[in-house]
Amino acid sequence: MSGLYERLRDRPATPPPPPAEAPLTAERAARPSPPPVKVLVPAREVRTKKLPDAHRTLKNKIQLRLINELDNSLLINIGSLPEEKRQEIKAKIAELLREEEEIPPLEREAIADSLFAEIIGYGPIQPLLEDAEISEIMVNSGSQVYVERHGRLELTDVHFSDDKQVLHLIEKIVAPLGRRIDESSPMVDARLPDGSRVNAIIPPLALKGPCLTVRKFSRDPLTIEDLVRFGTLTRPMAVFLEACVRARLNVVVSGGTGSGKTTTLNVLSSFIPPDERIVTIEDAAELQLKQEHVVSLETRPANIEGKGEITIRHLVRNALRMRPDRIVVGEVRSGEALDMLQAMNTGHDGSLTTAHANTPRDVLSRLETMVLMAGMELPIKAIREQVASAVDLIIQQTRLKDGSRRVTHITEVQGMEGDVIVLQDLFVYRQTGVTTDGRIQGEFVATGIRPRCYERLTSGGIELPADLFGAIDGD
Repeated sequence: MSGLYERLRDRPATPPPPPAEAPLTAERAARPSPPPVKVLVPAREVRTKKLPDAHRTLKNKIQLRLINELDNSLLINIGSLPEEKRQEIKAKIAELLREEEEIPPLEREAIADSLFAEIIGYGPIQPLLEDAEISEIMVNSGSQVYVERHGRLELTDVHFSDDKQVLHLIEKIVAPLGRRIDESSPMVDARLPDGSRVNAIIPPLALKGPCLTVRKFSRDPLTIEDLVRFGTLTRPMAVFLEACVRARLNVVVSGGTGSGKTTTLNVLSSFIPPDERIVTIEDAAELQLKQEHVVSLETRPANIEGKGEITIRHLVRNALRMRPDRIVVGEVRSGEALDMLQAMNTGHDGSLTTAHANTPRDVLSRLETMVLMAGMELPIKAIREQVASAVDLIIQQTRLKDGSRRVTHITEVQGMEGDVIVLQDLFVYRQTGVTTDGRIQGEFVATGIRPRCYERLTSGGIELPADLFGAIDGD
């Protein structure tokens, strides 16, 4: 990776100055002045880029002294250090900084915090990781870091000293997981110890420099009560979904990127009875199930020789031999959809998964396409019959323009009529307008149709209110 570092290091720090403007002539002076250009200034103040870290040399010096003066085991096992050991390192940093008399006391404290974050945590983005209001961190380059807060994007004043520091942070994240990132493998998916999902991509694919995206995971998993409070769904919808999971219906949560599919999947998983054996399968482990009898499986990328890759499809096949009561797949993207549908159709009722799609009807088309990607030359009608018999319920989740997330459809798969899969909406979200501050207004509505699965729910001993599928309010 040294070649990459060298190119990044030798890249010009600032763009060349613009060409000098031509001298003012009589002809140019006689021309009328153009009208002033109106500049739209965003409501939130745009922060200016900061200069590179002026104390980098001092920080490097102190880091070397820490290596020489502290027990090496402290610095090697940073991720698993107890709090008292972390405080020991913090006190040592403060002690070494006090020896630097030319540094003012106020700057000394800021340097200590920054250095501690680089050694113990994740450098400049450590405060963002600790901010509970931030759900996503996007490092576009060393000088441009955005966050998502309450569903809206914000430019922060966080910066890295250079692209090399971003690369170092990426390596620090992926190395403990046995993964690598370099010119031959310039993209990687990983996760932080707290379960936050990480994606990194570096030059030559990322033209502006190393790019890092962190999807933070809540330390305390959200509950169905949280989703009701946030307005993601209503209480009658929540009651119905809990009944469906307990009655072992197969459920697909669909939506776009960042719509909250994984959060909803995690909430649905919490309804699984504690006496059942659950096998979870994910690309990057995110689910936080509270049940005790849970086996968590995670995919593995190919090694440097291009061998040893373990895909979701491999894990789904293996999970069928593990005597699961429920299989929870974080997301189906490819041929594993066929194995998932077969599992749903062969005694593994109550399975849950997510898929990328914009509407419930689109989910069915996506599943058909993914089954074909498995390499099985099946007729379209046979695939649709497989989907119709396997999937019982589709939960459509959407991230609206104001950043809020809503369950816009709860749709039942009712079977086949000819060559077409029949869908029936049970609950829908209808947008009614937009407030002056840009907030979406709308209401959740029950369609008034009792689902076909109602008898299945009641035969399983689950009693639902008689008016559940009638007119509902925003409770």
